[in-house]
This record gives sequence, structure tokens and C-alpha cells, in this order.
Amino acid sequence: MSYASPSPRARPRWLMISGIVVAGIVVLGGVAWFTLGATSKPAANATMAPPPAVGVRLVTQRGVTRSFEFAGRIKAVNKVEVRARIEGFLDKVLFTEGQDVKAGDLLYQIEKVQFQSALSQAEGNLLIADATETNAKLDYSRQVDLVKRQYTPQSVLDKAKADLDSAAGKVKQTRAAVIQAQANLDYTDIKSPIDGRIGRTMYTQGNLVNPASGVLATIVSQDPIYVLFPVSMKDLETIREARRQEGGGLTKIDIRVRLANGSEYPLRGTWNLTDPQVDETTDSLIMRATMPNPERTLVDGQFVTAIIRERAEQPRLVVPQAALQVDQSGFYALVVDSQHKVERRQLQTGPNSGTDIVVTSGINEGDKVIVDGIQKVRAGIVVQETVLAPAAPASSNR
Repeated sequence: MSYASPSPRARPRWLMISGIVVAGIVVLGGVAWFTLGATSKPAANATMAPPPAVGVRLVTQRGVTRSFEFAGRIKAVNKVEVRARIEGFLDKVLFTEGQDVKAGDLLYQIEKVQFQSALSQAEGNLLIADATETNAKLDYSRQVDLVKRQYTPQSVLDKAKADLDSAAGKVKQTRAAVIQAQANLDYTDIKSPIDGRIGRTMYTQGNLVNPASGVLATIVSQDPIYVLFPVSMKDLETIREARRQEGGGLTKIDIRVRLANGSEYPLRGTWNLTDPQVDETTDSLIMRATMPNPERTLVDGQFVTAIIRERAEQPRLVVPQAALQVDQSGFYALVVDSQHKVERRQLQTGPNSGTDIVVTSGINEGDKVIVDGIQKVRAGIVVQETVLAPAAPASSNR
């Protein structure tokens, strides 16, 4: 099969179509070149971007009162469970539940009649015994004289001596019975042995009570009062190290208490006991402090937070809490060095001090820690830092 060549009339149309196609290719190529040039400009600009800006604070030393906190419990200095020492019916209840009582105050009174009668009987028996002893003494004296004159055999004197000894023993027995009867009568008056606050009465007037009746009421001393708290041996060594001064002495400490509502008890306590034995199951020991309690704010058995706090402020390095970061290895901060590069510093931290935190190692005074723009930087890059003004010091430390 053969194809005929285009006629002379068709050639101009074919040439025109070819020209249009070539022009289109040139236009598309120009557009592509323009687009490529436009997209390549931001990449060039990115290499010329300025370093990221961050805000830094200077690490400073400030007077800080170091403190340690422990879970504690309030305990009364004295606590007495009032009990009956004899059996009898309660004749009177002489206190109001919840009132303060003094040592020697009369609380309960048991019916006295039977005990007064027993005392009178014992005293009568003592009189009889005394009379018998007196008569035995006289008889013995007579027999001694008669034996000397040989009017009476020795056996009669021996019997008189035995009778005298027996009478003397009877006197001692009856005198002891009088003492016991007097004590039982005294036990009908049940008095407070200590100063404190008395709780609920377990028995009311008319009930029979005896030593097996259990507790009649409980008296708890109020002022002063103890706070007891367990301290692990690790924490105890940390406290001792923190208290140790350069001269070899120990800084004085106060014991404070924080109540369950978060408020701090206003009065200071005094440490007075560290248990000499360590609990083997917890590797901790009990520390105890005496707290003044004039307003009866602290109550026996109450849970509190015990705070061991230095009395005087000590100079310590502090950094803003905003500078702290944490990961699996602990706390760290990002520091800007003299070449404006970011360094990562691993830190050992101490207690909070307002909006700052004490740092015990990993950083030096005058270092610039990043507190603003941390999310924009990483270790090793160059930054443009601005030193921010220090925050006002906290009025109290935790």
C-alpha cells in the first residue's frame, strides 16, 4: 500500500500546527524554570536565618532555709485510762465530758457505806489486838520476875513469851487490815492523776463498776504535745550532712508542723528524741519533737506533716523551676555558654524556694540557664540569648 504526499494546499496548515506545538513547549519550559527558581529561593533564605532567640536567667546564690518533710502523727505527752480499783455502784459522776481537768480533781465517786464499815471494823480489831498485846506484855513481865525468884517454872515463862509474840503479830495483821480498809475507802474517790482533757464516760451514775469493768474515761494531756515521725537512715544521713558546717558544728533546726488543710502550724517545736533502734523492716527510726499547744489545735492521734527546717538561712545556688527539664536520668537544664552554644547539664536538686529550686551540683554561679524558648532549642546549637531580670525572692521556703 502506498500513501500519497500532501497536496500543496495542505502544507501551510501542517506547518502552522507544528509551530503552535513548539511554542507551547517553549512556554511550558519557561513556566517550569520560573517555578523551580521560585521554590529554590526559600531554601537559600533558610541558610541565612538568624539564631533562635531565648530568654536566660543567671544562676545566683541566695540565702535559703533548707527543710525536710515527713509524715508524722501527734501524740500526747501523757495519756491515762481511768479505771475503778474496787467494786461498787457509781454514786456520782463529777465532770463534764470534754472538759479540762487538773491533777487531783474528783471525777467519780463510788458508794462509800460498805467501805466505811469495813474500815471501822478493822480499826476495832486493831484496838482488840493492841489490848491483847498489852496484856501479854504484862503477863510476860510478871513471869520473868517469878522465874528469877524461882516461884514459876521456865515453861510458864516460855508460854508467856509465845503469847506476847502472837499478840504482837496479831497487831501487825490488824494494822495492815486497817491500812487496806482505808485505801479501799479512798478508792471510792476516783481522781485525775494528770492535767489534761477528759473524754467520754463509759459508765454513768448507778452502774456497778469494778477493776474488770475496763476504762471509765480517758484523760489526754494537751500542752505541750509530741509529734512523732519515721525517718529513713538515708534521709537521716542527708539531714546530718546538710546541718554540718565548715567549722565542724551543726546548724540549729526547728521542727514545724503542716496541718491536713495545708496551713502551717505557727509555733515551733524542739527535737528531743531520736529512737536508738532502727526498724529492720523499713530501715527507719522514730524522731520526736515537743510542740507547744496552748490553743489545743493539735490533737492526739492527728496526722500531720513534720518539717525539719534550719533556723538560719544558708547561701545556696538556686535556679528558676522553669529551667528544669526531666528525663529518665533525672533533672537537667539547658545552659548557654560563652560561645552562645547550648549545653545540657545534669543537675542534683534540693528543696524548693518559692519559684526557684536549690541545686547542689551540675551548675555554677553565673551560668546562664534557659527559661524561655526551651522548646525551640537543643544541645549544640547557637542561640541568641537575652538575660531576663531575676524574680523577687520568695518570702518563705518549703
